[in-house]
Amino acid sequence: QVQLVESGGGLVQAGGSLRLSCAASGFTFDDYAIGWFRQAPGKEREFVGAISWSVGNTEYAESVKGRFTISRDNAKNTMYMQMYSLKPEDTAVYYCAVNPTYHSGSLYYNQEAYTHWGRGTQVTVSS
Repeated sequence: QVQLVESGGGLVQAGGSLRLSCAASGFTFDDYAIGWFRQAPGKEREFVGAISWSVGNTEYAESVKGRFTISRDNAKNTMYMQMYSLKPEDTAVYYCAVNPTYHSGSLYYNQEAYTHWGRGTQVTVSS
């Protein structure tokens, strides 16, 4: 059974940093559709970033490019997202997502491409 568990969220002041984790069970991260999304209050869920697992290629939304970095740890079967220079507009619930049937190593930006989601972790950035 595919399960994803996010952690690492919290309350931080503007300009601060957080590192989110996405631990997987029931499967091993590989060149599937793997990504991070977020949903702010009153807004639709949006793409944040994606990673091609074996090569490590990443892509990010323009709003976080240069501030967020996705990485992975094969031994721990865990994905991370380091977030720097956080802004109040980064406040949201952050989700990791995967689709193990998309085994191509491509990067997917649309949430419709993903089949399994974690429950999310809250990130709150105060001004």
